[in-house]
Amino acid sequence: MPDNHVDPSGNTEAFRAFTRTTPEAKAPSKTPIVIGGVVAAVVLIALVAWLAL
Repeated sequence: MPDNHVDPSGNTEAFRAFTRTTPEAKAPSKTPIVIGGVVAAVVLIALVAWLAL
């Protein structure tokens, strides 16, 4: 019974073709980190201003 599934790690050429066709993972968005930093800075400035008064 022939095996129709070819293992890409079976030889170097097949593995290189497999790695070239694999979609690249997108980097996670940095927007939540930037928003969190801005909110933290605003809270810190408000706290320092409140303590200074």
